[in-house]
Amino acid sequence: MEAQRAPADLPDGFGVAVVREDGKWRCAPMRSSSLKSLTAAETELRELRSAGAVFGLLDVDDEFFVIVRPAPAGTRLLLSDATAALDYDIAAEALENLDADLEEEDLEDSDPFEEGDLAVLSDIGLHEDVLGVILSETDLYADEQIGRIAREMGFADELSAVLDRLGR
Repeated sequence: MEAQRAPADLPDGFGVAVVREDGKWRCAPMRSSSLKSLTAAETELRELRSAGAVFGLLDVDDEFFVIVRPAPAGTRLLLSDATAALDYDIAAEALENLDADLEEEDLEDSDPFEEGDLAVLSDIGLHEDVLGVILSETDLYADEQIGRIAREMGFADELSAVLDRLGR
């Protein structure tokens, strides 16, 4: 029996919602639409209604990832590779939401670089310097970088269980 494939217009990858509540980590798969639309991802994360920290990790085609962290004052974002905006709508949407003043020519002539809030997870266990080191490891695929984030923060087992259920 062949695994069900996402519709052709959706990128390959995964979205995982991560919740820290009462000192424990929980991870859950996000809908595939979260890989195409930042708005869809943000809405899904807001619907979790947790008293603790909530954020999403979106791996898009193993090319780049987005950290989405809704908050009452506005959603905090980190895009691991701003140059992905040339090929992916969700990356372009992230740059727009970040008010990044980048021209297409800037992106075309650039090596991959992150854009957004490096301190997005600093209050819950991932210092911005550590995230910066993970992002600088350009030989890693996005899913491997997400795995490093999970190990650093202490939810690697929970993430692994979700990815196993997703067949990744």
